[in-house]
Amino acid sequence: MTRALPFSTMFNFRDLGGYAGLDGRTVRWRRLFRSDSLHRLNGADAEAFAALGVRTVVDLRRPKEVTRDGRVPELDGLSYRHIHPEHAEWRDSGYADGHDLARWLADRYLDLARDGSAGIGQALGVIADADAAPVVVHCVAGKDRTGVVCALTLSLLGVADEEIAADYALSTDASTRFTAWVRATFPDRAELPAPFLASPAEAMSIFLTGIRERFGSVPGYVKTAGVTGEQIDAMRAHLLA
Repeated sequence: MTRALPFSTMFNFRDLGGYAGLDGRTVRWRRLFRSDSLHRLNGADAEAFAALGVRTVVDLRRPKEVTRDGRVPELDGLSYRHIHPEHAEWRDSGYADGHDLARWLADRYLDLARDGSAGIGQALGVIADADAAPVVVHCVAGKDRTGVVCALTLSLLGVADEEIAADYALSTDASTRFTAWVRATFPDRAELPAPFLASPAEAMSIFLTGIRERFGSVPGYVKTAGVTGEQIDAMRAHLLA
């Protein structure tokens, strides 16, 4: 199976299958995908997307981002769930050159886990529903809000932190491709700050450690977010082979 799936209008679309999980089982391929925004999906990309058999899209963007850019096109058999985890605007969080980028990102993710727990719990509930699969989770860049939800999912499935952090870090190359596309398409647009583009593996490692320090475990955190033990069991039953 191929992890990164090539599209011309999305730059961070990939499969979360293939990782070693609980009890010697493996995360199933073609059941859970992560992506940057799907609003650009059209033409041949739309045909390739439809061929994956996706049944549910979970859009984690802010309402104003959905209004600004639009949502995934309506396709036959596709269910759309807009779930917005509340969180502060990053531009108000005071990043400056010279800051520890990994630590800064991890702190933003921990803020998101605290302030957006209800939305994160709802998103995990959709992922846990076998009838919703295959599922695509996305935000704008597909690395931060999407990265947190997917990291928590993989952790619940028993994937090692090192593998989760390495998967998260794959978004850096996707950001490079996206930046090149933006420069060619919108030459007058200002450059994005470093945190909007970088995905150092260390940031996700720090985040997962922080969750365990604050909540005891990842299952302990997600239960405070409204995810039940039955949902965790259901997630493992249909996403692990």
